[in-house]
Order: sequence, then C-alpha cells, then structure tokens
Amino acid sequence: MARSTKTLAAAAAGLMLVAACGGGADPTTTTTAAPTTTAPLVPLATAAPSAAPPSDYAGFRDQPTACGATQPPENQAKGYTEATDMLLDPNVKVRATITTSCGPIVVELDPAIAPETVNSFVFLAQEGYFDGSVSHRVVPGFVIQAGDPTGTGRGGPGYIIPDEPPASGFAYSTGVLAMANAGPNSTGSQFFIMLGDSSLPPLYNAFGVVVDGFDTMTAIASVPLGTSRGETSVPLESVYIESITIAEVD
Repeated sequence: MARSTKTLAAAAAGLMLVAACGGGADPTTTTTAAPTTTAPLVPLATAAPSAAPPSDYAGFRDQPTACGATQPPENQAKGYTEATDMLLDPNVKVRATITTSCGPIVVELDPAIAPETVNSFVFLAQEGYFDGSVSHRVVPGFVIQAGDPTGTGRGGPGYIIPDEPPASGFAYSTGVLAMANAGPNSTGSQFFIMLGDSSLPPLYNAFGVVVDGFDTMTAIASVPLGTSRGETSVPLESVYIESITIAEVD
C-alpha cells in the first residue's frame, strides 16, 4: 500500500483554539486551555436556538444519528490500569480506519514519533473501547474531538499516557491526529483531528495523519451544533464511532 505524501509538518495558518469542554482536576480530563484567536471561527450555530445540547452519553443516545445513519450498539464502558504492550515495530506505520456515522476516516499512525501514544490508541481500538462512543465536540474549521465514552469531555481510560509532544515549531495542520489533554501528565483516550490549519502550541501528542476520508470530515463538520459552556460545538445529531480497525501499512 502506498504511503501518503501528506506530512505532519504542513504550514499552519491562523491561531485557533482547543477550548475547554469539561472541568475538574481529574487527571484523565482531556480538555485544553484556550489560546486567544486572531480571527473569528467560521459560523457555528446551525440548530434552532431552542435545541438543548446533550451533556453526557445518555443524552447523545437520545437524539438522532448524524448523516442518516443507524444508531450503533451502545458503548460498553471499560477501564484499565495501563495499556498492554502491543509490540509495535517503531519502523512500521499503522493504519487505523475510524468508521463513523458519516463514513470512514483512515489515519496513518507513526510509532516512531509517539510510541506510547500509538501503542495506547491501538490497544484501546482493539479492545473495542471506542466502539459506540460519540464525538462530543465539533468545531468547524478547527477540530473533531472524540474518544470519551462518557460523552462529557472529562472521561478517560483509567490511565495516563506519557507526554510525547512534537518538536517546537510543529504545525497542527489539516488532517493531523493528536491527543487532547488538560495540561502536563493528563493525556488519556480523547483525541482530535484537525479540520483546518492551526498554530496551536506543541503541547498535544501528535501521532498520525489522515490519508483518506476528508469527505467524511466535511460531513461531520456540517452537523447541527448546540452551545454549551460558551462554545457552539456540541453535535445535535450524534456522530458515533462505530469501530476502529487496525492494520500495518504495507
């Protein structure tokens, strides 16, 4: 299988933010501080003002499924004390297919740049940890955030991944896959995919890049959104992760 020529170091354009979408001092919290934006984000509100956004997984289960898809089986919450060593070859990239309500997103994971992060993601994917979970945060032009089975923005797998930030000057460009966090030593299971270029600081473990499924990303960015905690980013039609399958890149 041909390797993608898209790199993780494409130039960033415009400072945006990974805004806090939860609270508390729980070390598995994967919300992030909000830098100042240099330009307004694209218009976000597409739902009726009276629509109340869900605040947890049960709320997401009670609303329509995005993109006209069928609601998948309910996520089975699991917790772990650590990730099993998946014995990944650091010289072999891994391809993960994230099947969502709006279609598949294929990402290429690079264990050479973030070995602990890739190992954890592969472990959780193969455990079915993400199956039936939702994307609790979508900011058009910025990020799709997922990986929290509680749907609150505060959940995690029960363990912390070591910080593996990219080098200074790294660009979180469109298609980059990275881990959300609440500061040092707080990375858990929540991840985000960049929908646009950003000059976020290099504080979030970047461990892969989208190689296929940009049409799916566009569809997810088009779902109606509600406002919670001052940010219009909560999907009012639930975007599920139906499954994540793992394969080595040929």
